[in-house]
Amino acid sequence: MVIIGGGESGVGAAILAVQRGYDVFVSDGGPLKESYRKDLEKHNIAFEEGQHSVDRILSADEVMKSPGIPEKNELVRQIRAKKIPIISEIELAYRYKGNSRIIGITGSNGKSTTTALTYHICRHGGVDCALVGNIGYSFARQVAEDPRQWYVVEISSFQLDDILTFRSDVAILTNITEDHLDRYEYKFENYIASKFRITMNQTAEDQFIYNEDDPVITKYISQFSINSNHLPFTMQQEPGKGAFIKNGQMNINTGTEKLQMSIYDFALKGIHNQYNTMAAGIASATVGIRKEKIREAIQSFEALEHRMEHVSTVRGVEFINDSKATNVNSTWYALESMEKPTILILGGVDKGNDYGLIRDLVKEKVKAIVCMGVDNRKIHDAFQHDVPLMVNTLSAEEAVKAAFHFATKGDVVLLSPACASFDLFKNYEDRGRQFKEAVRDL
Repeated sequence: MVIIGGGESGVGAAILAVQRGYDVFVSDGGPLKESYRKDLEKHNIAFEEGQHSVDRILSADEVMKSPGIPEKNELVRQIRAKKIPIISEIELAYRYKGNSRIIGITGSNGKSTTTALTYHICRHGGVDCALVGNIGYSFARQVAEDPRQWYVVEISSFQLDDILTFRSDVAILTNITEDHLDRYEYKFENYIASKFRITMNQTAEDQFIYNEDDPVITKYISQFSINSNHLPFTMQQEPGKGAFIKNGQMNINTGTEKLQMSIYDFALKGIHNQYNTMAAGIASATVGIRKEKIREAIQSFEALEHRMEHVSTVRGVEFINDSKATNVNSTWYALESMEKPTILILGGVDKGNDYGLIRDLVKEKVKAIVCMGVDNRKIHDAFQHDVPLMVNTLSAEEAVKAAFHFATKGDVVLLSPACASFDLFKNYEDRGRQFKEAVRDL
């Protein structure tokens, strides 16, 4: 087996594959992180970095491709042309998970929070489980090194693209909005189909939990053959099964379990988090966790780093780190939950953003925009008539100082960039940490 990409998913897959008797070769076009290099050496796994030995790769029986590598990559095209099967790391992990079961979570927004909350409830409820996928360890590494009865897996569309037999016992689809279209030939339908692949291998014994208020999901759901038990969550209707919120009460009914809880007891605030909490609540109930334990866990959950994370209040100005907001829809959710005048830090690598989605919220709530990116023209064009103050910055420190200058007591400075971070930072975590450091240095 050849593994292309030596990050967490690639190295995790290599460790599992070697453990299961495969002859493994890892190839990464760039430099490997020191920790991953040590992992490969420790397990006597052959690897190369800074290059691809094409002939060796094209002689593989099977290729595991890291999710970050697009189909249009020349090497991937050559592998496809030779008809060598390509799988994703979650597919490999699935092969060797034994009798363990899976809660798989995907969606354009909210999947990290929903995954973390589901895991928190399961652990609190006494379930032997692990948090894996896009969050935490790779699924394959967990299966190899510390197998559990349940895996709570955050899954990207890129990982779903290369599954064959992978199946979630419980699948959650939080929502679908335009994202990563550069990877899907700029066709939204291709991205939608990718997200629905989470239901592809489900049976009548499995559960499909989805947002019935999401217009894209409701429009396209009938186009896919879904065999699992439907459990929608909504704020606009009262489904017989699933979850809904009415008059400040969350109601969950899985068919075997019923639960009621006040939304004012949720640890996570904001309408978007009420949707995330419904999804996690249904999933936990289907696993058989007692309702008192679900309630306690929903009340005690702490928000993720870089996702609407309160950093500090400095001279009456609150700073919130939402660096994980790498698309416009995520920023919409962040702004929607703002209750004070807001200075918004936006910008980075644009993925084909339509800023029109947040224009009304910006007009209503934002008093200044601080652009943090190399090229901010599109942001200026979008909001020049809506916001009186707009400034360009080229670092987290500059952005924080500018935002603090514009703020007065009682305001919020919100880092919710709506863009990828690769122009100025290593990743969204690096961006968030530099932001927090700059706030602490004020």
